[in-house]
Amino acid sequence: MGALRPNDPAQYDTLADQWWDPSGGFAALHWLAASRAEHVSPAPHPGAVLVDLACGGGLMAPHVARLGYRHVGVDLGVPGLRLAGEHGVLAVRGSVLAVPLADGCADVVVAGEILEHVEDDVGVLAECARLLRPGGALVLDALAATRVGRFLTTTVAERLPGGPPPGIHDPALFVDRARLLAAADDLGLDLRLVGLRPSFRDALAWRLGRRVTVRMKPVRSTAVVFAGYGRRRDGAGPAGRTQGGGGSRPPVRS
Repeated sequence: MGALRPNDPAQYDTLADQWWDPSGGFAALHWLAASRAEHVSPAPHPGAVLVDLACGGGLMAPHVARLGYRHVGVDLGVPGLRLAGEHGVLAVRGSVLAVPLADGCADVVVAGEILEHVEDDVGVLAECARLLRPGGALVLDALAATRVGRFLTTTVAERLPGGPPPGIHDPALFVDRARLLAAADDLGLDLRLVGLRPSFRDALAWRLGRRVTVRMKPVRSTAVVFAGYGRRRDGAGPAGRTQGGGGSRPPVRS
């Protein structure tokens, strides 16, 4: 692990045996998967599709099955996709910047913990908009490009039980929230952001072996971890890259 650069996707392959271990290196991703599911309505019709971008080992699978969706997971990592398939996910290998699925195919798109791992976060958002049918729902979560966000999620969290594996993030890629909201509006998405943090009481009980998961609680500040909940507007035109402000990130500022 030490030889890998920060944010190297190979880390996920190396840690693949921990995907479904609720006390392993991806513990917090279990907590976030449950939090996302709380903001997904039951399937509106038979055969409704939920597209799970950067699905990893498929941690959304039990939640999606309970809600009645056909679960399509997209990722580049073969070990994770193999695990996702074993948990009932229709696994598709592909980039979140060029998803090999049809326009308007999804009733729901989930983009969890991916925007802070790519050079072009607006490009991922554009793919979310393209995949959604009009009125379809978007659920995402990401890490904010703030000084406090970078400090707490890398310097602190990577040293705590349940936190992300060391080096899994590159703080230079954390997400500019104002830019994300502006891009969403340009793409025909109504999106609101909400801060998230783990329940401190649950985290202590989890650490002591008294809980298998930790609830994520909404908080007013979006400066560290945040979720986004939204819909593609009815009558929105074809979704694509935004003009001018879209594309690659601007120089990173604190």
